[in-house]
Amino acid sequence: MEITEAPSREELVRRASELVPLLQKNALWAEENRRLPEESIEALTESGILKMRVPTRYGGHESDMGTVVEVLAELARGDGSHSWTVAVWAISTWMVGLFPDEVQDEVFSTPDVRVSGILSPTAVAVPVDGGVVLNGKWSFNTGSQQSHWNTNAAVLATGDGGYEPIMVAIPLPDLRVIDDWHTSGLRGSGSVTTVAQDLFIPRERVLSMGPVLQGRISSKLNANAPIFRAPFMPTACTTVGATALGLAKAARDAFFERLPGRKISYTAYDSQKDAPLTHLQVAEAVTKIDEAEFHAFRAAGLVDTKGPTGEPWTLEERARIRLDLGAVCQRAKEAVDILNTASGGSSVYTSVPIQRIERDVQTLNLHAIMHPNTNLELYGRILCGLEPNTVYL
Repeated sequence: MEITEAPSREELVRRASELVPLLQKNALWAEENRRLPEESIEALTESGILKMRVPTRYGGHESDMGTVVEVLAELARGDGSHSWTVAVWAISTWMVGLFPDEVQDEVFSTPDVRVSGILSPTAVAVPVDGGVVLNGKWSFNTGSQQSHWNTNAAVLATGDGGYEPIMVAIPLPDLRVIDDWHTSGLRGSGSVTTVAQDLFIPRERVLSMGPVLQGRISSKLNANAPIFRAPFMPTACTTVGATALGLAKAARDAFFERLPGRKISYTAYDSQKDAPLTHLQVAEAVTKIDEAEFHAFRAAGLVDTKGPTGEPWTLEERARIRLDLGAVCQRAKEAVDILNTASGGSSVYTSVPIQRIERDVQTLNLHAIMHPNTNLELYGRILCGLEPNTVYL
């Protein structure tokens, strides 16, 4: 049992900041090769950032949500695909901590283990002696080719002809990989499809999702750890929103780096920074980034303060986390759109980061759980006294 003193938030953010130049350098390679380079993975591993959501008894940090958000946003200043992949690893690693302790022992026996996962229940499990047999596939399986385990959602056939949502822990070598990640955004995340065919999963590696969504876990040793007492959806939603926030900050950095010496073609402005239009654009973009940051850290604050208390979450609180996620994505995209529009024709070159940032943030806004309109509607339903139209709260 390896328990060490966890780095502070300031220390982890500092380490993330030091990685930004490397991630910027490797961003184009990651995009062209549709996965993260080994150099990046090694640097992320050495930094300790991949241990943020690992239980302390396995040498992890059990970092709070505010730390996770700030670190992931900082990584996204380097590259969105790197940040998104680390975010998925963080959520999936945290999910392992909800499984029975013997399952955790198995997963975390791999040094510096990386766990990816999928929330969409696109596979069916059938009960058999000692466990279940699983068939199905999971698309958008971020970082899976560079992971050791998957925590994937499925549905379990019940005796009455119905289905129960479950989560299963699967070693990656047990899955077939379909290399189909040919996309316009987040290309470096390697979010390929994985397939299970007549795959036996022992009972201890099958977790009922109902209790998990309500914040009840199967682990005895993690039962009192603050990060594992928060509900699943608020934890997952707050984590992934950080990448959108960081991309907006990356766009701001990229725009101001290119601003000196740029002119506005076919106008009398020899310097773009002298144009009133530029002043309006950057002020509006930075305001939207500030708004995105407010929502990201409001969600993190609620998870960090309410989660560890064990108090039941209200429907409005759960829906508000979804609202915050949608707002982060919406405001981040609006900020990036403004700065991209102001970046001129030369910004379309692949060597200029703003065009990749634009495509990455657009991709995030299309994600089913992050889509602003979906999240706004959900929160509005609750405010109007209606029942939610989803169990993912």
